[in-house]
Amino acid sequence: MAKRRSSLGFLGMFGRSSDLRQLDEALRVADLHPALVPEGVKLTILNLMNDRWPDEPPADAYRSVAQLCGYCVAGPQVFEQANGRESTLAVERRIEAALEAGDSFDARIVLMTLHAKLINPEVVERYELRAD
Repeated sequence: MAKRRSSLGFLGMFGRSSDLRQLDEALRVADLHPALVPEGVKLTILNLMNDRWPDEPPADAYRSVAQLCGYCVAGPQVFEQANGRESTLAVERRIEAALEAGDSFDARIVLMTLHAKLINPEVVERYELRAD
């Protein structure tokens, strides 16, 4: 099977790739406007997803990634207001598991938001994150 290719489009002549549109929609559902996430970060997320799921990501993958990214960017309070307590607790468990695992898909998403300087300072403080 051919590898998925993400595309931003070009001068309005070519449209955004379907994976980028799906990620944008998932970010909206997680209450994070896609314009707040730089295109390079979105492409990095899609590359990480492509590495994890070479053929096609599972149906809930975009939602799952968008929630993790949304939590990291918005912070726990804003995320909880938009997504509810249950979703917030689920993302916090994922972050804790990612920190324990060290090198995992979720850890890479968190690290990417940290390196891109998108991460909420409260998240950095709560989980004692740092980039070495």
